Amino acid sequence: MVIDEKYMRRALQLARLGAGHTSPNPMVGAVIVDSDGTIIGEGWHRKCGEAHAEVNAVASVKEEKLLKDSTLYVTLEPCSHYGKTPPCARLIIERGIPRVVVGCLDPFAKVSGRGVAMLREAGVEVTVGLLEQECRALNHRFMTAHTTGRPWVQLKWAQTADGFIALPPDAGENPLRMSTPATMCLMHRQRALCDAIVVGAATALIDNPSLTTRYWPGKSPLRVVLSRDLSVAGNLNLLSDGLPTIVYNGIRNEVCGAVEYVKMDTTNPSSWLEDLYRRGVTSVMVEGGAKVLQGLIDAHAWDEARVEVSPRRVGQGVTAPLIDGCQEARYCLDGNIINVIRPSLTV
Repeated sequence: MVIDEKYMRRALQLARLGAGHTSPNPMVGAVIVDSDGTIIGEGWHRKCGEAHAEVNAVASVKEEKLLKDSTLYVTLEPCSHYGKTPPCARLIIERGIPRVVVGCLDPFAKVSGRGVAMLREAGVEVTVGLLEQECRALNHRFMTAHTTGRPWVQLKWAQTADGFIALPPDAGENPLRMSTPATMCLMHRQRALCDAIVVGAATALIDNPSLTTRYWPGKSPLRVVLSRDLSVAGNLNLLSDGLPTIVYNGIRNEVCGAVEYVKMDTTNPSSWLEDLYRRGVTSVMVEGGAKVLQGLIDAHAWDEARVEVSPRRVGQGVTAPLIDGCQEARYCLDGNIINVIRPSLTV
């Protein structure tokens, strides 16, 4: 078991190399070891739509005959269906790999135990659950999406030391600047790790954000605006820069270039979260405003909050959301405090 853990930890290391590139697929790593305990092949899922970890690991083996007396360590159950690539379970069987150690089962309905069953039916010895907690944590966004039927939700906001996220609407300084260059880079990294980013109409109108990953290398997420009365105007960055955007609203369904207007109840988080899940979105970052954030908190429809606290004080303005959870981390960056909060287990 100790030896098996050694190779599974290596597979986990490899899987993390795909961070920010594989979604909506999970990060997966694979290691192939011969009968002498020598690693003869390694691979990871590099990008959505490209070869899976098992395929890359098998392709890296120089002497194919060694596969027939080897063990494959893979962080997630090998797929059993034809998607953008052929099933990995079938490849393992065809190459004659006799033993497979799986970190955790895949919750995705088209796999979910079928990959392991296919291997066992073909006579492959399969062990499931090695370092399961670590393997599930690696893909917590993917796991949450496919077990709850909604994307993993990360809340994000910056607030002053006296608890405000914006000045009054008639104030001269809006949006209120609280993030620093370093915390902006960190926030854009978080954007790159999410499939979609959500704001309310007020935030879109006041801040006129682009919601891209300008300060971090990586893909920009799908932009989502919640505007019940369609108060957002076409000259906003989100609606005029040609990048994909969904506007959930209570008035119409329409596609205008890169902007899709979808009619639904924007006050019910389950409605638009479930629609995003149906579109293949497995994780979202919600950046505001206060009503949207508080609505998700009150509905218990969130999985992580990142709250940046500036030492600045303003005395009045829009009050920061009220959140009750367990603080997972707290650290200082460029003079600001970053708090990472998870929902309480009792919620």
